[in-house]
Amino acid sequence: MAIQLLDHGQSTPLERLVDDYLISCAARGLSPRTDEQYSYSLRDVFLRWCQSEGISRLDELDRRVLDRFTASLLSRRNRYGNPISKHSVHTFIRPVRLLLNWASREGEEVLARPQLPRREKPVRDVLTRHEIERLENALPSERDKLIIRIFGDCGLRLDELRGLDAKDVIRTARQSHLRVLGKRSRVRDVPIPPHLLRRLDRFIESRPLERDSDALFLSLRQRNGEYARLTNMGVYQVVKDAARRAHLEKTVYPHLLRHSWMTEMLRGGMNPIQLSIIAGASPEVIGAHYAHLNKDDAYDAMIRALSSQVRAR
Repeated sequence: MAIQLLDHGQSTPLERLVDDYLISCAARGLSPRTDEQYSYSLRDVFLRWCQSEGISRLDELDRRVLDRFTASLLSRRNRYGNPISKHSVHTFIRPVRLLLNWASREGEEVLARPQLPRREKPVRDVLTRHEIERLENALPSERDKLIIRIFGDCGLRLDELRGLDAKDVIRTARQSHLRVLGKRSRVRDVPIPPHLLRRLDRFIESRPLERDSDALFLSLRQRNGEYARLTNMGVYQVVKDAARRAHLEKTVYPHLLRHSWMTEMLRGGMNPIQLSIIAGASPEVIGAHYAHLNKDDAYDAMIRALSSQVRAR
């Protein structure tokens, strides 16, 4: 996203500070979605509130002022007249905290940071392996079945799956993997189970020659005479269609498949650090997945570890 700077002849010192921080974020190569979210939170939410309060300088942001900002967010209403969620409040406040942390590192005097209101950890549902099979079996085309299977067996994010090219299916003598372009343009290798690799090979080989795009998953209809890469909304609709056809009562979406895969890996005894590397997620995010694992899961994992030690003696 191109950073649109304010007119510094008319902007306040606080607005110029926000401009400098967003330029710093752009220079770090954050994803366009992150850039947009930071820009919206800082300019359209935070600076607009500061303007309404007559606040124009960093040294005016003390604890009381920032508490008023947080309180104003908690009192906001959505278009249906309901209070916005605490998750949304966190989304607006985090960029402000990051801005102030950055300003402090730059030598500015920062008096306080806004508080993050407490929120209950959401209890995420998960899909069982049987339910993922139901999703796949309910779909008519091999393209759509493979989308569900890659989500279910490799735990990719929606953007990562959509961005796959045929050449990203890497085959070696020892193992095969998907070469994935993840967040912040970080490339990682995700192992492919043998049965899935065979299906991907058949799928790639069977594609009509006129579909010369590099994309692994293409739209089923031509656009401007070409078969384009499947869009994010197209992938999302595949998952929603699978849930509808399979008559699942759960709310199913692409990230739920990733979450279910990560849960299955942890329950199966995978080391969280290994999972962090394969999933392209921070250890803090991985740790959050333990919240919905019960005591039986922890007991089983410990017994497996102890049993392996006994066998090694």
